[in-house]
Amino acid sequence: MNFPTLSDIRSAHTRIQPFIHRTPILTSSAINEIAGCEIFFKCENFQKVGAFKARGAANAVMKLTPEQRAKGVATHSSGNHAAALARAASVAGIPSYIVMPSNAPEIKKKAVKGYGGEIIECEPTLKARETTLEAVVERTGAVFIPPFDYLDVIEGQATCALEMLEDQPDLDFLMAPVGGGGLLGGTALTTHYLNPKVKVIAGEPTGADDAYRSFHAGHIISLEKTNTISDGLLTTVGKLNFQLIQAYVTDILLATDPQTIEAMRLLYERMKIVVEPSGAVTLAALLANKERFAGKKVGIILSGGNVDLGKLPF
Repeated sequence: MNFPTLSDIRSAHTRIQPFIHRTPILTSSAINEIAGCEIFFKCENFQKVGAFKARGAANAVMKLTPEQRAKGVATHSSGNHAAALARAASVAGIPSYIVMPSNAPEIKKKAVKGYGGEIIECEPTLKARETTLEAVVERTGAVFIPPFDYLDVIEGQATCALEMLEDQPDLDFLMAPVGGGGLLGGTALTTHYLNPKVKVIAGEPTGADDAYRSFHAGHIISLEKTNTISDGLLTTVGKLNFQLIQAYVTDILLATDPQTIEAMRLLYERMKIVVEPSGAVTLAALLANKERFAGKKVGIILSGGNVDLGKLPF
């Protein structure tokens, strides 16, 4: 597989520059004291659409040909990719068709509508999402932009670690959450190019630990049931991303939902920032394995901040 080169990732960063924020890196001496290490938080919760997904979606849309743009883009997503693609399409002046399960969070539906995306609702099963999407693509001729297992998307997500390692090059570890693996795969790839001495470690919820199981088994394991507050990490890790994870990720650590909620609360109270469960799981995984990081410099990508404030878990 021809994965993006460092030059490709740098080009992607230049391409999406007008459509994203270069998000800040924040620190907290109080959290460092609790963790027993020095943590640098890359705040993608401050990104456009409130999540890193803005990067991959913008890159994928900007790489379309004029013929493809004319027919628009389509995807299935219950979360941040839905909003990110709708926004990228809106900025590019093209239509977007977003298949969303009927039980998708209201805040995420509102975001898609706000960016001018056309929502097509379906039953909350993967099969229903896929068949509904097929029908939409057939009807519209739109280009399907998958949420994570797609080279243009991975290339875009890889720009997050590019910024992080430019701004904070002396890390011992770099941590990202893992669901479908676009952010983790892109992070691992960029880190491999820029500084292979930095160990890339993922955080994952115990209630959706397919990547952890797959990593240790050496092949992808899908879960029949998932149960976690981290609604952005429910999906099975993608095939392309799993190749990158196997090649360049050191380990995957787990966190329970109560640990994730505690990490959300810590970020809220000590740093005054709102981070969604899927973004806080990585800090939770670090705090559950403090001995591993004692005295080290650790970068953590806070992947998003789209929390329904009416349903805060603390």
